[in-house]
Amino acid sequence: MTENIHIKTSYNNVIIVLVEPAGPLNVGSVARVMKNFGLSKLILVNPQCDRTSDDALKMAVHGKDILESAVIVDTLPQALQGCVRAVATMGREYSGELPLDTPHTALPWLLAEAEKPVALIFGREDRGLTNEELNYAHKLVFIPTNPEYPSLNLATAVSICCYELSQSTNLFTDQNIPDSEIAPLDAMEGFYQQLESLLLSIGYLYPHTAASRMEKFRHLYNRAYLQTTEVGMLRGILRQVEWAINRKNPKKLD
Repeated sequence: MTENIHIKTSYNNVIIVLVEPAGPLNVGSVARVMKNFGLSKLILVNPQCDRTSDDALKMAVHGKDILESAVIVDTLPQALQGCVRAVATMGREYSGELPLDTPHTALPWLLAEAEKPVALIFGREDRGLTNEELNYAHKLVFIPTNPEYPSLNLATAVSICCYELSQSTNLFTDQNIPDSEIAPLDAMEGFYQQLESLLLSIGYLYPHTAASRMEKFRHLYNRAYLQTTEVGMLRGILRQVEWAINRKNPKKLD
């Protein structure tokens, strides 16, 4: 007798984000995989191909509706607006501070947020995501492969992650983080911009090292999973500091 295997039929809050995809065959294949696993939200960041080309539609098969409804944006921050959690995929080589997880360990955490948007980010076929783009993610995922030939096709990588998402349902419950109140990533980005501006103005940061220093701050605060009210409190502190500096030296923050 054949065993019936049931998976969650849809993940309405999960967004698949492709950054500058170049191959229409890949984009179409991704739409098909998403359809296989009940995902429907696709965002293309500055795509280098036509999502409605014959090649893309041919590979999408029954996922053509996903291609047609895909949202196109110019930048990754635009794609992440409203998202409260983000996982980025990458190769094993990484010199930053965030630990690398496998899909099996990281993706259940992504699904622990049951309602608000969360994002699974995939980079370019030839060179993946930049270090700056990786900074927008809370967690980084690599797919263990043969070190003699580690490169995976984009659609294959999406397939593996979608499968792990389907297997992760109800396996992870985060008891320590109030998910419904986690600050959206665009709210965090506003905080980071305000923080960087202030730190530059007081001389704690210098323009030529600001990016690397701010990367450390991003990792610090991303690990804290700040709530919206907490981000508001921190931004209030920054505004008060700016006011105090301007009061003593009106030209300081000009």
